[in-house]
Amino acid sequence: MIYLGLGALALVVLALALAPEDGSGAMSADHLANLAWTGLILALVVAGFWRQFRAAPLRHIQALAAWGLIGAALVLGYSYRDRLGEVSARVMGDLRPGAAVSGPGGTVTVTRRSDGTFRVEATVNGQRQDFLFDTGAGAVVLSAEGAAALGIRPAPDAYTARVWTANGPTTAAPYQLDTLTVGTITERNVNAMVARSGALAGNLLGQTFLDRLGGYEVRGDRLILTPRR
Repeated sequence: MIYLGLGALALVVLALALAPEDGSGAMSADHLANLAWTGLILALVVAGFWRQFRAAPLRHIQALAAWGLIGAALVLGYSYRDRLGEVSARVMGDLRPGAAVSGPGGTVTVTRRSDGTFRVEATVNGQRQDFLFDTGAGAVVLSAEGAAALGIRPAPDAYTARVWTANGPTTAAPYQLDTLTVGTITERNVNAMVARSGALAGNLLGQTFLDRLGGYEVRGDRLILTPRR
């Protein structure tokens, strides 16, 4: 095998010697030189592999078969990447209820928790916060503790909005969030409310965010949020 490579190299060298200096031939001298080096390297690689293959053919056949299976798996994975992505998203949602899992078309799916609620993992002004999905809430509402974790501490006279909670009527402080992100869906300048201390046990994902979406629906134990086109 090595002799074939050397023979090919000799032919290329001869062609270089006979090639016109002005490069008017079918292939330039630079191209012939590159071809010579490529042919020599390829011949050396093939010769080395052939010697090892002859020494242990069964082992090398097994290695080639293994690489062939790996290549086939990569091709199949690429061909069915969208479907595999959906399956992995569903598995992730089952393992972590509340995790915002991105899906086709920019949709975001959240799996229901064991207590029957949808707790949504979100990011507010770049910081992680959890929300209870609540279509009955007219606005996004931050609990006093959640707001404090974000560095939001309204003045006492800022609690001017009258709201109703499970504990009865109370007041809240209007506040505009720079960003609110759920999965791949990001909304900016979202109007929100900050509840008084003790009024809410957690944050509420209400209509000032939900109304900006293209849609949202519950399918079985999954909440699907669709971004606006």
